[in-house]
Amino acid sequence: MITELNDRSRDILRLVVEAFVETGEPIGSRTLSRMLQTGLSPATVRNVMADLEDAGLLYAPHTSAGRLPTDRGVRLFVDGLLQSGQLSQDDREAIERQCATAGRSVTQMLEEASTLMSGLSRCASLVMAPKTEGILKHIEFVPLGPGRALVVMVTETGMVENRVIDLPLGLPSSALIEATNYLTARLVGHSVADARDRIADEIDAHKVQIDDLTAKIVEAGLGTWSDIASGEGVLIVSGQSNLLEDVTAVGDLERIRALFSALEAKQNLWKLLDAAEGAQGVQIFIGAENDLFSMAGCSLIVAPYSNGRKDGGGEKIVGAIGVLGPTRMNYARIIPMVDYTAKVVGRLVGGGGGVSGGGT
Repeated sequence: MITELNDRSRDILRLVVEAFVETGEPIGSRTLSRMLQTGLSPATVRNVMADLEDAGLLYAPHTSAGRLPTDRGVRLFVDGLLQSGQLSQDDREAIERQCATAGRSVTQMLEEASTLMSGLSRCASLVMAPKTEGILKHIEFVPLGPGRALVVMVTETGMVENRVIDLPLGLPSSALIEATNYLTARLVGHSVADARDRIADEIDAHKVQIDDLTAKIVEAGLGTWSDIASGEGVLIVSGQSNLLEDVTAVGDLERIRALFSALEAKQNLWKLLDAAEGAQGVQIFIGAENDLFSMAGCSLIVAPYSNGRKDGGGEKIVGAIGVLGPTRMNYARIIPMVDYTAKVVGRLVGGGGGVSGGGT
């Protein structure tokens, strides 16, 4: 831990990392001496930097007199932030406002969260939408007004999805009640995928005593749930273009190109959930530690989110949120941002924050 260094070494390491995050350039002892409030001479600073270099925390690129932090040096700096990082009130409000807007499905809400994080961090963001087997616990049609209804489905894992469907004008409320009762009898305890074909066959063969209007409501309700029926999660990647900012060296550009290839091969990114699953809070992979992409020069900050269950069934990790960028990303801001967004998303995914239906 950074606290194991003496105050002098800790201050110098912090300034070197902060300069690296801000500029990406090496910093020399004379500049550091002017920045320190302790009156250390450049010669003394050089001695401390030499000790930090011997400890594997700093290195000299090429023949430069300045120093840059190693991945291990950045790691010690970042570990010191985990207990003290603060998210601004403006960022908190932006995250709450963007994620909690009503009228969207869970996937749409996660897309908004991904776009927001990439914008706030100026890096790429990765969001893994929940995988679900679609085993249903509850289903209901709720009237919203003339020509519209909300279909509410709750899975046994605690996932809540609400979708808005269009209805014929003048539809009696009894038709919605009948559709709810019909689907409840056939879907609860089963997956949409398992029951959908059987229900369609029943309706086509007129083996059930529901009128044509109610049958159309049932079909419309089932038709909005193809993603739940598929049982597959969705990986959302936003802000790749941000990674091209501040690229000045050919080597950096080559790393970014390789990273783009990894982002495009989305099947390789399912490891994102593995990195976060079972972990408590934010996980950070710095430079060469990040074997998800097998390259130095990039860092990944990732946090799991749960389904936020409050029904006694126990919370379950259902997805992950992360920010991917250069090693010199703004950790002090991004770490609490990822942590807070994961908590907000977990609350909303579990139905506790008012994320409601998507479109038809």
